[in-house]
Amino acid sequence: MLAIIQAAGWPIWFLLIASVIALALIVERILYLRRNRILPSNLLNDVVRVYHNGKISKEVVDNLESNSPLGRVLAAGLRNVNAPRDVMKESIEEAGRGAAHELERFLTTLGTIATLAPLMGLFGTVVGMIEIFGSQNATGTNPAQLAHGISVALYNTGFGLAIAMPALVFYRHFRALVDGFIVDMEQQAVKFVDVVHGARR
Repeated sequence: MLAIIQAAGWPIWFLLIASVIALALIVERILYLRRNRILPSNLLNDVVRVYHNGKISKEVVDNLESNSPLGRVLAAGLRNVNAPRDVMKESIEEAGRGAAHELERFLTTLGTIATLAPLMGLFGTVVGMIEIFGSQNATGTNPAQLAHGISVALYNTGFGLAIAMPALVFYRHFRALVDGFIVDMEQQAVKFVDVVHGARR
């Protein structure tokens, strides 16, 4: 591996740093964006039960808020349970925007790496081509410098594509996952508002 890095020249270090960052972000998002962590299955039913029993205390709301992103949204509804429907809905929407921002954390960075990696590989290719042309002199071609220039060009192009493809796949996957979670949160929040204001039982 060290021989490949040496053959690829100094531009490969930018790609290696990008690959480490991308891998760390992918692992972190895989661990964080689990459905049971974002949208606990019986949480809405539990909140409705608490509402019907009239046991809404500050401690209950605080526990609900720290439970999950869905809990944070429903806690905003519980805090405004005696307010008019519009006020309650507005507070839930504000909490929902905050939860959505948290779910989207690091996705922009991952998407940037997916876009930038091929360009960094292309930069390495250009550096390699410069070395290839630099190997030409009045007495002929320096074979060692020519070979090094070719390896710099090819290794950087290959590394750039190898980093960009999985980063793009995971970025799109996480993006779709987050969009699905946001839609589910909105639906559950609307159900809770309807329960509180008598549209549902």
